[in-house]
Amino acid sequence: MTAYFQSLGMSHDWAWFVATVCGILLIAVPLLVAVAMTIYADRKIWAAMALRRGPNVVGPWGLLQSFADGLKVFLQETIVPSASNKGLFLIAPIVTFTVALLAWAVIPFNSGAVLADLNVGLLYILAISSLGIYGVVVAGWASNSKYPFFSAMRAAAQMISYEVSIGFILICVVLWAGSFNLNDIILAQRGHIFGLLNGFAFNPLLFPMWVMFLISALAETARAPFDLTEVESELVAGYQTEYSSMAFAAYWLGEYANVLLMCALNAVLFFGGWLPPLDWAPLYWIPGWIWLFAKIGFFFFVFSWVKATVPRYRYDQLMRLGWKVFLPVSLLWVVLVSGYLMLTRYGV
Repeated sequence: MTAYFQSLGMSHDWAWFVATVCGILLIAVPLLVAVAMTIYADRKIWAAMALRRGPNVVGPWGLLQSFADGLKVFLQETIVPSASNKGLFLIAPIVTFTVALLAWAVIPFNSGAVLADLNVGLLYILAISSLGIYGVVVAGWASNSKYPFFSAMRAAAQMISYEVSIGFILICVVLWAGSFNLNDIILAQRGHIFGLLNGFAFNPLLFPMWVMFLISALAETARAPFDLTEVESELVAGYQTEYSSMAFAAYWLGEYANVLLMCALNAVLFFGGWLPPLDWAPLYWIPGWIWLFAKIGFFFFVFSWVKATVPRYRYDQLMRLGWKVFLPVSLLWVVLVSGYLMLTRYGV
């Protein structure tokens, strides 16, 4: 894209700047539209599983319901509690929403179709996703209310607990792929199970890691059955209790952007990303981004399915699963995967 703008007479620096801005918009604008539509899809899936209709009035089949909700919160007054820290109170949702978008910079949508093809792309995602906790903790503190504060403490403990096991799970993926670059990780997933299937999830040694990653992704995004940061029966609405208007909407959008990111990471790290599910030549005729979006859509359905059907955990159960089950098992699996690779790939 930089070369195209240079051909229009721009200098290299300006061409790179304009190309980067266009690349950001090509990701951010469709992502925001996708977030609006996934909110609609989420509500439709819940309704179908509860034998209800769901949104069906605003627009054909209710497709414009999310945009109507967005217009409603946009027109509402932003209320800032008098006892809150006003600066931090307003900055917190901006941090959460911005961080949710930044991680998409390294997600490859097709071979070479990525905004920033970093050699340490996976480390970048880990670093960016870890920053998301600041928006939640700052919101709980700045609200100067006990229920948001309790929620922020829960969220901090929950996200830190499951990020530890996610880190060990990703070490297994990196060891097998031999790279932190997401494109290289995708290419390393070709031809598992007699050369037929694309995806680490079809590798018997890495399949348990995918199951743990999927569950950890639910906990990391505070989705049911791990939505203890927003449980109405205990915390009113959690760290969002004091928020209204667009500040509340920013948290809402950030939450769904994070859910889509976790769906994308499931697809990229364990199901071949933009590769077709079968390593069969005719399937490669279909553009890679279609395969990636189909996989993201499947995992989003799984996220909604779990939320509609699985009862909420108690907080002690949540912590026990993270520290007493996932952490030791993922650490053991790092030893198993590294030992297997040393014996078979490197002949030590």
